Amino acid sequence: MSKVVVLGAGQWGSTLAQVLCDAGNHVLIWGRNQEVVDEINTKHTNRYYLDDNALPVGLKATSDIQEAFDYSNIYVLAVPAQTLRQNLMSWKPLVQPGAIYVSSLKGIEVSTMSRMTEIIHDVMETENIAIITGPNLAYELIKRQPAGAVAAASTSALAEKVQQLFATPYYRVYTSVDVLGCELAGSIKSVIALAVGISIGLGFGENTQAMLITRGLNEVARLCAAHNADPLSAAGLAGMGDLVASCGSALSRNRTFGEVLGRSGSMDVARTEVAKTVEGVASSSAILEIAHRVGVEVPVIEAVADVVTGSITPTQALDRLMEITTKAENFIR
Repeated sequence: MSKVVVLGAGQWGSTLAQVLCDAGNHVLIWGRNQEVVDEINTKHTNRYYLDDNALPVGLKATSDIQEAFDYSNIYVLAVPAQTLRQNLMSWKPLVQPGAIYVSSLKGIEVSTMSRMTEIIHDVMETENIAIITGPNLAYELIKRQPAGAVAAASTSALAEKVQQLFATPYYRVYTSVDVLGCELAGSIKSVIALAVGISIGLGFGENTQAMLITRGLNEVARLCAAHNADPLSAAGLAGMGDLVASCGSALSRNRTFGEVLGRSGSMDVARTEVAKTVEGVASSSAILEIAHRVGVEVPVIEAVADVVTGSITPTQALDRLMEITTKAENFIR
């Protein structure tokens, strides 16, 4: 049993807080919105993000960031990826010695092309960094439906510690020391889910979705291989598992955003209808740049990035993908 702080009281942060409570930990969740904090403490719900789903009675919430950092030295990060660096810089004077950081964020920082663990390392100057990732849709996990995840860290000992923090009868956590591969795969899948959503919004069916998912997985695998990641990360829960869940479910924000974008052809309309953080939109250009740096062709990612920036329309993106010269199908070339 451990004391754990979850930084971020949105949909995902609240869901992870429940998992941590169910695993037997004492959990304090921090959020900026005082109304959300008060609701968690008094009604044990977070209706804005999780509808009527009840949160554990033992879960406590605060809007006092000093109180949060005083509570424990284990910090689970559940804030938007593009705000992480700014948040960490303001929090750095408050952290306890020997702090452990567990990132649940899936994205690439646009301004630096940095992964989330790289940002934590740069700002907090520590090696005590892990991630929790996998095919975890919050609206299913909050109902305690069976799910799997990967706890990845640079050492087996830290990965196993994080595994123990999150392990419950309905949340099966595996360990990995391939932080780069797991983190990169989790970021890329958001862009592929956008592509699948766009195809649905354009009125295409299962064949098109299957093609985009499979070729998208190929791009995940090749990008991971180019960074010397473990090939099994792309084929496991962090890669294929997360990709299938994000592309196959209407609960996925990335897929939903893509559907609206494909249907309307307008980023403004999509942002209005899906008024929540959609990491694939923010990260698509950064991931494309990462691919270019290592000389990996990623036509699906490139098409999405061009749609997001307004260079081409969703219809033109699908047309372009169908015009690419076909070669022998190989998983990593």
